[in-house]
Amino acid sequence: MKKEQIVSRNPKVMNGALVFAGTRVPVEILIQHLTAGDSLNEFLDDFPTVSREQAVAYLKMALEAVDARAA
Repeated sequence: MKKEQIVSRNPKVMNGALVFAGTRVPVEILIQHLTAGDSLNEFLDDFPTVSREQAVAYLKMALEAVDARAA
């Protein structure tokens, strides 16, 4: 999955927050749900416009970014 299919940023959408592509759901909401102890399924139930594939791809992308900075 290409980055532009996972996330997007546009100053006219959610004040420029990083959102899941094709939605108005900020990726920060996924992180908030997970840190609160919610499962990925609960997040996806609450935000049906985000696909499981997008959410998982974003988490992998975030992990890769952290790994790259730690190296």
